[in-house]
Amino acid sequence: MDTPSTDQQVVVVTGGTAGIGRGTAVEVAARGHAVVVTYRTRPDEAGRTVALLHERGARAAALPLDLGAAETFPEFREALARVLGGWGTPTLAGLVNNAGAGGGRPFQDTTPEHLDASYRVLLRGPYLLTQTLLPLLADGGSVVNVSSSSVRPGETEAGYSAYAAMKAGLVVATRYLARELSPRGIRVNSVAPGPTRTRIADDAFERFPEIAEAIAARTALGRLGEPEDIGRVIAFLLSDDARWITGQDVQVAGGYAL
Repeated sequence: MDTPSTDQQVVVVTGGTAGIGRGTAVEVAARGHAVVVTYRTRPDEAGRTVALLHERGARAAALPLDLGAAETFPEFREALARVLGGWGTPTLAGLVNNAGAGGGRPFQDTTPEHLDASYRVLLRGPYLLTQTLLPLLADGGSVVNVSSSSVRPGETEAGYSAYAAMKAGLVVATRYLARELSPRGIRVNSVAPGPTRTRIADDAFERFPEIAEAIAARTALGRLGEPEDIGRVIAFLLSDDARWITGQDVQVAGGYAL
């Protein structure tokens, strides 16, 4: 692996095996950053992301991370610090809390176990991971949380009450962290994707193209979102171009459900 120069900025993207995570990693790397992606169960796909970034001349690494197991976060921080040390870059410029779990469940079928799992992965995990990595995050750095357009008024789909509630909590936490971390110049924002072509629901969009067509019909710009659509906005929010933006939840949905 190439060694970045000591002034190269490094960004962590959780859940970088496919979809929005991979799209974000590509867009962040295109702006000249080194990227560390995380994975939970698909090291081969994380390796593909790293190989893709290497092919494009970027520096990248992959580390395992279970977002639902906060007790492992200090160990992850140590592993990340070793990567940073090997690259000669002591701090992170950015953190993208993207990893999560999709899929809905009717309210009457939502068990305490399902609710707790949603909480651990979608809200508790990003919150505590940010806290754990804060000593590595440079002053003037940036955190971007991936929320969801499902938290917006007017987009209420049956079966997503638990998912949307946790994502809404993440949006509120984003605003408060923006205030609390501002003395260090750290900006905290969230991005709310609309329906995006990912591997959600076992590649449902590929297996059932009529679903994508129905979504496109409800979207002002007339198509399904692509991972790079989201990744470009996240890369912007991480950059100095967005230095005067913090505490915001930016909807990136092509006008879905307007």
